[in-house]
Amino acid sequence: MTIFSVKKLIPQILFLFIISFAIAQQEERARDLGIPFEGEPGKFNAITDVPGVEVGLTTIIEGEGALRTGKGPVRTGVTAILPRGKTYDPVFAGWYSFNGNGEMTGTTWVEESGFLEGPVMITNTHSVGTVRDAVIEWQFQNKFFQPLNGTKDVFWALPVVAETYDGILNDINGFHVKKEHAFQALDSAKTGFIKEGGVGGGTGMIAHGFKGGTGTSSRIIEIDGNKYTVGVLVQANYGSRRDLTIGGVPVGSEIDVPQNKVKLGSEPEGDTGSIIVIVATDAPLMPHQLKRLARRVPVGIAKVGGYGGNGSGDIFLAFSTANEDASNRSENQSINTIPNDWMNPFFKATAHATEEAIINAIIAGETMEGINGNIIYELPHDKLIELLKKYNRYSPK
Repeated sequence: MTIFSVKKLIPQILFLFIISFAIAQQEERARDLGIPFEGEPGKFNAITDVPGVEVGLTTIIEGEGALRTGKGPVRTGVTAILPRGKTYDPVFAGWYSFNGNGEMTGTTWVEESGFLEGPVMITNTHSVGTVRDAVIEWQFQNKFFQPLNGTKDVFWALPVVAETYDGILNDINGFHVKKEHAFQALDSAKTGFIKEGGVGGGTGMIAHGFKGGTGTSSRIIEIDGNKYTVGVLVQANYGSRRDLTIGGVPVGSEIDVPQNKVKLGSEPEGDTGSIIVIVATDAPLMPHQLKRLARRVPVGIAKVGGYGGNGSGDIFLAFSTANEDASNRSENQSINTIPNDWMNPFFKATAHATEEAIINAIIAGETMEGINGNIIYELPHDKLIELLKKYNRYSPK
């Protein structure tokens, strides 16, 4: 190999090294900053700690400057959660609306049947229809269904697609989310570490007046000698800055940070926006028990300073990956479950994981400029740590 060819390769080698190093480094999360939390997290402290659960993210960031509807700037995306990965096997599920100024399609059939029959998708408010239709096409192309009456390709689907509004940063009326973006999120879904903050459906979202978006957490609990996992994923786009509470500290009312720059319209006041929360567990819970879990999500939201404001769409869904083949249409099935008297640890785990997932979303959020030069600032970690120390709530690892 000549010296000339080696020199030509140096930039490529350096680029690959930088990429490899970046992949190896995990972003700073809430626990890394000394924020105190209750409960024991799983290996990844994520919804993917529940065996079989896979998550995929498509992030769309394009353009800058003045809003030109249909042209951008674009700050949006799609999140996909597959309860059993790429395997079609409906799971028991239950859902709950804390405040209904929002949308989660397919939930009437979840309520009626007790099953979640496909992936859960999260995107922006005006892209729900596109993503819903894309899921049906993806299921058909990938044979992700059980044919009706023994026919080869006849099936029907009522996909679950939820939303929050990203129109302060994103050209939301430009309809930039296409079916290929939903396909990408579904096809790329995997277990393990999940990127947080302004990614996936959470790309353009704002939480408690700071850059928010996607966040996740998990808890391990033990009952009657058996260990179970409860995992949570949130798309946080709700709340007011003055109400933000972290580790019991009134961060929002005390932190000294610049006000966001919003040049078109006005920055939301009060508890506006929305939050979508998906709860997963490997515990053998029935639909009514899973609905009970979904109803405990607001406990975690309240600890961060949310209260389900009139303009907020706070919609939650919980599912269990236990009881494989429970939806079998042709044979009786034996179902395993736990007593209602054992539910308290699951309630606490759901509340604690929800709280941490929201804070993880905010901690991972990075300052973002969107349409018309609108800027939503990140929560400064150094100032947060100062406040934690001031209130004796700093808990370093």
